Amino acid sequence: MIEVRDEDRLRVVRLARPDKANALTGAMLAAVAEAAEGAAAAGAQALVLTGEGRVFSAGADLEAARAGLATDPVWERASGAVAAFPGLTVAALNGTLAGGAFGIALACDCRIAVPGANFFYPVMKLGYRPQPSDPGRLAALVGSARAKMILMAGGKIGADEALAWGLIDRIVMPEGLMQAARDLCADALAATAAHVAAIKRMI
Repeated sequence: MIEVRDEDRLRVVRLARPDKANALTGAMLAAVAEAAEGAAAAGAQALVLTGEGRVFSAGADLEAARAGLATDPVWERASGAVAAFPGLTVAALNGTLAGGAFGIALACDCRIAVPGANFFYPVMKLGYRPQPSDPGRLAALVGSARAKMILMAGGKIGADEALAWGLIDRIVMPEGLMQAARDLCADALAATAAHVAAIKRMI
């Protein structure tokens, strides 16, 4: 349910459970973590996260969440692994981003999305807390008031508003999404790994 493809120093990690709106299981999150943790050793200097179908991810698989996934540390392992990758990371959001799936997207350096994408994180309504790193990363992008609108007031925002808020960095038509992600990675792929990592540390 997670596809990993290496393309000349670029690692593409794809959520591949479109029949379930790419809802995340513990095994999928562990696979994302492993792909990010092993990317640099495999020679990758850039990492792209995307999904198959019309939804990036609906968040946690509901049955798995009821069985304890909602509070499992695997969420932090996955987002932490993405954040720790020393190269450039891009979330190529092929559709809606919901719930705990925010974590791996927020951990990326850049986020691009298709026009029809929606963004919501309904932890207040569902009675869960967000993953520990997510509120800080979200507030760093959109500000504390807007982070509270999403996490506490159940705000559901579209792609245009997400772009205006700084949650995403660019809106791209679906047919050009992966090419746009590769274009963002081009300079990092052309440099040395040490140079990429040094600039990322500076930022």
